[in-house]
Amino acid sequence: MDTTQSLSPDTAVQIDPLPWLLELDTDNPGVRFFALTDLLNRPENDPEVRQARRQIMQTGPVPVILGQQAAEGYWVKAGGGYSPKYQGTSWSLLILAELGADPADERVQRAGNYVLDHSLAASGAFAYNQKPVPSGAVHCLNGNMVFALTRLGFGSDPRLQAPIDWLARAILGQAPIKFYQSGTSGPGFACAVNMGQPCAWGANKAIRALIELPASERTPLIERALAAGAKFLLSRDPLVADYPFTEQVSLAWFKLGFPLSYWSDVLETLSNLVALGFGGDPRLNRAIAWLLEKQDEQGRWKMQNHLNRKMWIDIEGGGRPSKWITLRALRMLKQTEIHRPASSQEEQG
Repeated sequence: MDTTQSLSPDTAVQIDPLPWLLELDTDNPGVRFFALTDLLNRPENDPEVRQARRQIMQTGPVPVILGQQAAEGYWVKAGGGYSPKYQGTSWSLLILAELGADPADERVQRAGNYVLDHSLAASGAFAYNQKPVPSGAVHCLNGNMVFALTRLGFGSDPRLQAPIDWLARAILGQAPIKFYQSGTSGPGFACAVNMGQPCAWGANKAIRALIELPASERTPLIERALAAGAKFLLSRDPLVADYPFTEQVSLAWFKLGFPLSYWSDVLETLSNLVALGFGGDPRLNRAIAWLLEKQDEQGRWKMQNHLNRKMWIDIEGGGRPSKWITLRALRMLKQTEIHRPASSQEEQG
């Protein structure tokens, strides 16, 4: 494979799918919102952006999910919120964040407050137990919750600082962190679920969460944790993904999905590393070329991995061109400068 040719700006996207992402879509209104803000660099107070945010709260999956919320702010049952998967409180909150729910909405605020009040263990970390305990803390859950709560407007909440600190200290193995055989079992993303070995899924979730924090709010501890995360992810070719594991690499790694839940994939790995400044690193070339080859003749990417029939509502269909996957890909490619959507033309015009 000639990766130099594959990564040429002229061959990356033969037909620009951006107009497709900008369509009014009552099933997936969040795509238009993120296309405007992330791909076209429109500010939050832009009239079209504000209209797109309103549509998220009125049509598509978000109002369906919020319609299942209990008055107290949880979903399904009170308590920690990890169970049941994909419909419980933690999962509903994560999916709302992925879909672009409005942080100012009272129901969203109620959900975030409920999670911060009921899902943290004594260690300050989020735990998967119904009654959270320190031994139930894992990187994937903490990464997902820190990401979701930051995106939903809780980034400056004092209650969120403890799990942020836990993430960084757990990555680095820095005191006063403690490790447990039933959860995070050692520094460098070691996890009991991965037979005590470093978990690339957990690494990606933790890194994405810390990247979501504004650069001005990243302490030296967080910066060191991000550097350690990048070193771990770059220790293997993302297209091979032979990170430590006692069994074969999960096929989910090579199937592009949305929302990703606790698992990860090649594209999330690329997105994290590119966001950390490794967009021009030749170690990513094979994975980026692989991603570009997955485009169809319209420049779109298909949904290969999904949670349909498990969430409160299905999000797009499997095996078909996906606006959410295409959005994910273009976000990453924009940062590599392989693909510049029409934003540059708008700003110059």
